[in-house]
Amino acid sequence: MTVKPPAETFKFDSTRDYIPWIAMAVTVITGVVSLNLLGRVWWCQVGDYSPWSWTVNSAHNSQHVIDPYTFTHILHGILEFWLIGLVFYKLPLAWRFVIAIFIESAWEVGENTSYVINRYREATISLDYFGDSIINSISDIVCCALGFLIAWKLRFWKSLVLFIVTEVVLIFTIRDSLLLNILMLLYPLDAVKNWQTGL
Repeated sequence: MTVKPPAETFKFDSTRDYIPWIAMAVTVITGVVSLNLLGRVWWCQVGDYSPWSWTVNSAHNSQHVIDPYTFTHILHGILEFWLIGLVFYKLPLAWRFVIAIFIESAWEVGENTSYVINRYREATISLDYFGDSIINSISDIVCCALGFLIAWKLRFWKSLVLFIVTEVVLIFTIRDSLLLNILMLLYPLDAVKNWQTGL
């Protein structure tokens, strides 16, 4: 009979256990300040302050709290949970969580540089993409954190199923997904872009 090891938890046994949470808060605040210095607007550059937008090919893309790409950021968290766990498997869970938040915050800043914005506009279907609003970036970081926690709770196989189902639903609903987005950023294919734009 084999005994399963105890599940990893976020410990709060001493003051030291709160340090990762402080590190996460500092990371997110630093990201927000950086986005502000990059000239990002706080909420929707065209002045629509509704919390969501479901139109991908519009000026509202990545300007609201929730949009179709929100789900790809949940997938970021799932991927980061497993990849960080593989590389830093001896690191306490809370510090792996810090790394995930750092990666996502750094991506949100990098994604909103002129180079990456232009790359999106040239290589993907995001022709009307002019960068994220700050509220959208904060939401993306929160969704990544949610994905990390989902993967932690569901473990590998269930979170893998969730990842695949989410990818398939996004492909059929918006003709884009996390994996397609990565492909088109790194190695754009005309056939994929024509399919995405309906040509």
